[in-house]
Amino acid sequence: MTIRPFFKGMTYGWGAKRGSYRQPYAVDSLHKLAATGSDWIALSFWTYQEDVHSTTISFDYGYTMTDRDIAFAVKQAKAMGLKVCLKPVVNSRDGQWRAYIGFPDDESGEDQWDAWFASYTDFMCHYAELAEELGCEMLCVGCEMVKTEKHEARWRELIARVRAIYTGPITYNANHGKEEGIAWFDAVDYIGTSAYYPVADEPQASLETMLARWAVQKPKLAALAAKFGKPVIFMEVGCRSARGCATMPWDFEHRELPRDEDEQANFYASALQTFWDEPWFAGFFWWDWSVQLYPLEEAGSDRGFDIYGKKAAAVLESYYKREAGGRALVR
Repeated sequence: MTIRPFFKGMTYGWGAKRGSYRQPYAVDSLHKLAATGSDWIALSFWTYQEDVHSTTISFDYGYTMTDRDIAFAVKQAKAMGLKVCLKPVVNSRDGQWRAYIGFPDDESGEDQWDAWFASYTDFMCHYAELAEELGCEMLCVGCEMVKTEKHEARWRELIARVRAIYTGPITYNANHGKEEGIAWFDAVDYIGTSAYYPVADEPQASLETMLARWAVQKPKLAALAAKFGKPVIFMEVGCRSARGCATMPWDFEHRELPRDEDEQANFYASALQTFWDEPWFAGFFWWDWSVQLYPLEEAGSDRGFDIYGKKAAAVLESYYKREAGGRALVR
């Protein structure tokens, strides 16, 4: 029996521009995050490749966080008692979802796949070195890169390169519904997924409805953990405080939806209640906590993913502020 950590986490850092992590408002936001009872953050940021068919990943000097920015954020987080999972991400500048990054899977695409994996490996090894130097407690080596995932040998080679540099645990962040297609989950320490499963068919669904929908997903995730002998983490999970978002938790585009704190709070409560005590489940990194929060008095009008000042925050704290401790996983 192995005692492993349970991640009471929150995603932090996304959408922030170069230099933002070092601003006073970012430090204040981290303090407020730590006050929820969270003990981990996924420090998540991105750089761009030009489009989904580009084979080169370049550092964007006008946008992407510098190593100095990241080092500052990690130091601040650690000073507040937070552990850090470093989560560098590649996005496509043409606006297409990174899941579509890819090339032909016949002989004509081999050179392109080789070039892209070489560039992506260099990208990831840079952050593996930084994570090791900064003492980050975990590293996420990819996020929702669906078209690349079938290239098992290339992913295994990348992970081996990363492990030669970074000595901590490693995870990969699959997309919900795509986890079973990844044959190389045995190469990482934690099976990560973006758990944006629809848990309702219509707006204003009850907690009971959401619990029933999670109950359909739970056996599939338990089977995945058993297959690879690895615990599952929700590397992303959450929904906006907008009506109907439990039917499409990933949504960030429908700005016309009316505000609904109860639906967001029910989503949080249903996920926490369903998975909290499962021995094969390793925790949550909720999406997400902004680097620059709205003033508390504006929480009543916000319809985003943030929970600061909303009902979902009280739900989260009722779990996260429980007695800390590891979980036992039978391998």
